[in-house]
Amino acid sequence: MKRLFDIVGSILGLLLLSPVMLVVAVCVRRSLGSPVLFSQIRPGLKGQPFKMIKFRTMRNAYDTGGELLSDSERVTTFGRLLRSTSLDELPELWNVLKGDMSLVGPRPLLMEYLEYYTDEEMLRHAVRPGITGLAQVSGRNSTSWNDRLAIDVEYVRTRSIWLDIKIIFKTIYQVFKREGVVVVPSEIYQKLSDERRGSL
Repeated sequence: MKRLFDIVGSILGLLLLSPVMLVVAVCVRRSLGSPVLFSQIRPGLKGQPFKMIKFRTMRNAYDTGGELLSDSERVTTFGRLLRSTSLDELPELWNVLKGDMSLVGPRPLLMEYLEYYTDEEMLRHAVRPGITGLAQVSGRNSTSWNDRLAIDVEYVRTRSIWLDIKIIFKTIYQVFKREGVVVVPSEIYQKLSDERRGSL
């Protein structure tokens, strides 16, 4: 039932939002150049890697030593707008249609985080990752790592189609209100791997 919901929802989303995605793609091309899309390997169902796609929000900029500058230095003004409105996430509808992701589920984080989850937190990978999730509508990116991961596990244990519908509507409301938005997470908190590596 959930997979059927994802297929129908992603097809409708791609059809209805295709004009918006076209405009965003043109703006990204003019603002940042090519490529328009950003892809990164993330853990999916059962921790299996997949390629997640988003609209680019950062420029390629390096320091004098040839190292990439920090996210906050590379994200552009237009990129901040895309992130604050979640428009950069729209290409993930293709990931949902392919079966890599779900409309609703724990957000796919970095591959390097896998070794730092507790056994309980690993339950977040018992379902497909989502474009949005219970943690996002419970504070979006502003909650602590421990809280976010605990909410992800809560979602896995209590998930239902009705909960997914409720989360989708709450997400739409938050996007329009721009509540609890953290445009560049590294400006607010450490990466999970850095935080937990220091506690080992």
